[in-house]
Amino acid sequence: MEQFSQFTPFLLMFAVIYLFMIAPQMRKAKKERKFLTDLKSGDKVVMKSGMHGRINHINGKEGTCIIETTAGKLKFNKSMISMDASNELNK
Repeated sequence: MEQFSQFTPFLLMFAVIYLFMIAPQMRKAKKERKFLTDLKSGDKVVMKSGMHGRINHINGKEGTCIIETTAGKLKFNKSMISMDASNELNK
């Protein structure tokens, strides 16, 4: 019983770290993966660099998409699309 009481603080620290740091990051990563898979042509998006545009074509094999902006058409990785900023834009 004494050995268990020695490890109790470590177990509690791990539980707190998991609940307040690891689990929320995993939930956000899952939401972002779902957001990226649900993208379709015509969606308005904001890149992580701040560039606004509309998706013109998605290449699932390469994981890229062509974004149409006022400057023309540009090719980006899908992972560079900001979920939070795009959702804010589409409200």
